[in-house]
Amino acid sequence: MKLRPERVTCPSAPPKGKASGRFENPARSARVTVRPAARMSVLRPLDKLPELNTATILLVSTEDALLQQLADSMLREDCASQLNVHLARSLPLPSSVTRPRIDLIVFVVNLHSKYSLQNVEESLCHVDASFFLGKVCFLATGAGQESHCSIHHNTVVTLARTYRSPLLFCDLKVENFRVTMAQRLVRMLQVCAGHTPGVSALSLVSLLQSPESPSLEDL
Repeated sequence: MKLRPERVTCPSAPPKGKASGRFENPARSARVTVRPAARMSVLRPLDKLPELNTATILLVSTEDALLQQLADSMLREDCASQLNVHLARSLPLPSSVTRPRIDLIVFVVNLHSKYSLQNVEESLCHVDASFFLGKVCFLATGAGQESHCSIHHNTVVTLARTYRSPLLFCDLKVENFRVTMAQRLVRMLQVCAGHTPGVSALSLVSLLQSPESPSLEDL
């Protein structure tokens, strides 16, 4: 498998630091295709040292266009840290590719595509168990068009519960919803990267799974 070509998006008024959308040299305004490597690696949260004031998120999905739009929306958000957004169609990632420490993985499932769910299920096998201590979440899109759904709502709910990770719903095709989700993911990423005092990734998961969980704006 291989990563799809990824685009480095530079907003007109970028947040502090710089944002990169690929796994090699973080030069701006560039495209890169990562060729499949012979050896693949299991993602572990602590296999790389954290970078100062840097937060990195990995979005995994077969929905290329939606993933890119979500990444663009995140990069437009004001973030106190240097925000890195990386995209991958599936896991595992090529072991030969130089990449930063990943603070949060978001698996995006399109409820209109059984292949999308299968891809996520297969990719989960290449994530170390310690990542599920608050550094993984699932995002389901397409629930608004129930008549077109080929995946039942309870299927993704069960998947998220199995891996004890938060499940978010959002129609990524609707710009307003996508922007709101981008804001939420940036706040979650700040917590997972350890940049929000008093809140850990594990406590965030507990809050999100609580029936009376506060909004991320209050964290």
